[in-house]
Amino acid sequence: MREILAILNSFEKAEQQGKRSALATVVRVEGSSYRRPGARMLVTDDGILTGAISGGCLEGDALRKALSAINQQENKLVTYDTTDEDDAKFGVQLGCNGIVHILFEPIDSLEELNPIKLLKALVAERSNAVLATLFSLSEPLQPGTGLLFRPAAVNSRFSLEASSLINDSAEVLNNERSIFKTYSNGLEAFLEFLPPNLHLVIAGAGNDAQPLVELASVLGWQISVLDGRPAYATSGRFQKADQVLVVKPEQVFNHISVDLQTVFVLMTHNYNYDLALMNLILEKEFSYLGMLGPKKKLERMFGELEDAGSIISDEKKAKVHGPVGLDIGAETAEEIALSIVAEIKAVLTDRSAKFLKDKKAPIHVKETALNG
Repeated sequence: MREILAILNSFEKAEQQGKRSALATVVRVEGSSYRRPGARMLVTDDGILTGAISGGCLEGDALRKALSAINQQENKLVTYDTTDEDDAKFGVQLGCNGIVHILFEPIDSLEELNPIKLLKALVAERSNAVLATLFSLSEPLQPGTGLLFRPAAVNSRFSLEASSLINDSAEVLNNERSIFKTYSNGLEAFLEFLPPNLHLVIAGAGNDAQPLVELASVLGWQISVLDGRPAYATSGRFQKADQVLVVKPEQVFNHISVDLQTVFVLMTHNYNYDLALMNLILEKEFSYLGMLGPKKKLERMFGELEDAGSIISDEKKAKVHGPVGLDIGAETAEEIALSIVAEIKAVLTDRSAKFLKDKKAPIHVKETALNG
């Protein structure tokens, strides 16, 4: 989501400066590649790049292809095939032994539902969504990014295959997993599942919370910092947080809504504050709750809450991580922040957080391909 937000910001600046631009999107990958389908990059007509479609090896050639799409004002699909060991002949030195298909779409600001406007609609609402991009590996016709499907609304400029696209998008939304779909007319669709941006709620505005905010900001997460101490919870101390609140535990959810992309880290160093807030969080549907401090502290909290009449299921307890973070030998506040951010990412993507060199299966989860 950070990439999309950066692209939208850059597009707005380009528009103000009268620049033309194109959106490059990785729509399909066969074999190994640094970026996966859904990776995006905005290219302006003066050569400014925002986002990435590779590890840097494709960007130079992609700039030329994007400028061509801008000048001709038509969508273009470009294929980079590096399965040949002598990939130097492509002039890109990809080095990944894969085939990457990239769609270049010039942005027409007057078009009602151009790709940028669909991305704006995507980030404007915190809900799961599906973005549909139509392309062809064999035909010159490249419809492009043209449908945004959400539980309460559908925005589409497609008439061709509209009914099938909507039905398939509903399936993706229900399964929460991106797919490829091939239709009878030869067009392919990349139906990309996109959850709302991750929202990190940090309870505790001490100095050790500052590097956590910094790291989460680098990842583009939405960040809320809250504390009961007005001298600590200030926007000046947490300039990269989206929201800084001085609140008591019972007031927190008057200001913060919770969904499955909302995660919590309790690090106030105030036992009673953390206990009261944890009790309230356990009443919500949440994905992750991290607790700073030793395991005995967490066990004591569970015991006190249950003694007071709370019923805490094993499922809820499994979502509470205390001590918070991965075991990376962290000592400093910055290292602890790194371990926390890494654990949150691993939990939300359902990954093991083990060494990649020990992984037998491919690093990336493959998108499902379906035939129409």
